[in-house]
Amino acid sequence: MASIWTIKANGSIFGPYTLDQMRSFAVEGRLAPHSLVSSGADYRTAAEDADLASLFRPAQPAAQRPIFFTAEGDIGKTYGKREAEANSQSRFVIVADMKSRSISGLEEEIFRCGPSIALTPQSWLLSTEMSINALRNALVQKLGRIDVLFVVDVMRNKAAWFGYGPEADSRIRRIWQDAQKSHAAE
Repeated sequence: MASIWTIKANGSIFGPYTLDQMRSFAVEGRLAPHSLVSSGADYRTAAEDADLASLFRPAQPAAQRPIFFTAEGDIGKTYGKREAEANSQSRFVIVADMKSRSISGLEEEIFRCGPSIALTPQSWLLSTEMSINALRNALVQKLGRIDVLFVVDVMRNKAAWFGYGPEADSRIRRIWQDAQKSHAAE
C-alpha cells in the first residue's frame, strides 16, 4: 500500500495526501522542509521524513528558477521561454478577502502596478506589463496570514492565488484545469 501523509498547519490537519500530491505541493512551494507532516501518529518536519526529504534536495543547484503556483502548476517551468509574451500588456481581475489587514495597502499596490479600477470594495481590474507571478508576489506582501487573494490573467487564461489552504488549492486547480481541458476539446 502506498504511503499517505497528513499536513498540520495553523492547528488544522489536512489530508490524507499521496506521495504524488506531496511532490506537487513541494514543487508549488506549499510544502516546505519545515512543514509538519505525518504518515503515522507523530508529526515531524517534511525534511525529516525519509520519503519526503528528497523533495527538498536541489536536483540542479545552478538551475535556479522561480517556482510559482497557478492552476497550470509550476509556471516557472516555462519562465523565460517567451520574453515578448512576458513583457506584453495584460489585464487582470484581482479579488481579495481581507480579514487581518486594511484593504488600503493592497489597493495602493494595485494602483502602483498600472491603470486600474476598483470593481467592488475588494475586487479590481488592472492593466499592466507585469507577469502573473510578479503581480501575485507583489500583492502577497500586503496580505496577512488569514487574507486570501485570487488573480486571473484574462488575456492568457491563467490564475494564481494565495491563502486558501491545501485542500481548497487542490479543488481550485482541478476546476481550473477541467475547464481548460473542456475548452481545448471544443
